[in-house]
Amino acid sequence: MIHSTAIIHPTAELGDNVSVGPFCVIDANVIIGDNTKLESHVVIKGKTTIGRNNHFYQFGSIGEACQDKKYKGEPTELIIGDNNILREGITVHRGTVQDQGITRIGNNNLLMTYVHIAHDCVIGDNSILASHATLAGHVHVGDWVILGGMTAAHQFCQIGSHSFVGGGVIVLRDVPPYVMLGEGSIPRGINSEGLRRRGFSEANILAIKRAYKVLYRNGNRAEEAVVIMREMAKETPEILMLADFVESSARGIAR
Repeated sequence: MIHSTAIIHPTAELGDNVSVGPFCVIDANVIIGDNTKLESHVVIKGKTTIGRNNHFYQFGSIGEACQDKKYKGEPTELIIGDNNILREGITVHRGTVQDQGITRIGNNNLLMTYVHIAHDCVIGDNSILASHATLAGHVHVGDWVILGGMTAAHQFCQIGSHSFVGGGVIVLRDVPPYVMLGEGSIPRGINSEGLRRRGFSEANILAIKRAYKVLYRNGNRAEEAVVIMREMAKETPEILMLADFVESSARGIAR
């Protein structure tokens, strides 16, 4: 259904069974996949490609030019996957040529009210960003991540898969996979309950807890912890993701 008050550019491409509500605006170069629904007053601009079965709630601004002063109108992109829910008042900006030129959101994510996704951010799959979570430019978020309400991530930070960041926390360094980051941006253990819900065995969770102690509790430098964790990963492959993340961290990990 296309509401009579919606404004859709003639070059925009809408798939089958796309619903566009009152006062929505869909600009040129926008592609929207099948079975996607826009409630009222959603604005989608720029070169934006949206997959299937997404739901955009009212007053969202999607694919707008970014707020980076270096941006000079280059033809950058926003790509959104399938089965995402983007709640009221969300803002998602296109990328910049200083990075890959693409802001990217994966599949099956829930972005709650007034979330802001800045230019060149990459969000994986199955993550939840609670209300007012804010990602500065170039932030990468892995899979199965939960960011609490009013979380703010500094530009270029990496937030690893299966991590949990508490409400109101300011992320200034990279957050390793599996780690819970609490008040004061201090690691508070691993996200054990989240891992159980995703089918991790108790033996694997225990091994990840031991890897966390190697990284945070045993007095090892990061490079020393990586060596130990790589050895541990020979028996518990899930630890390899943690070792790789720490070794590749450009900003340094939260401590």
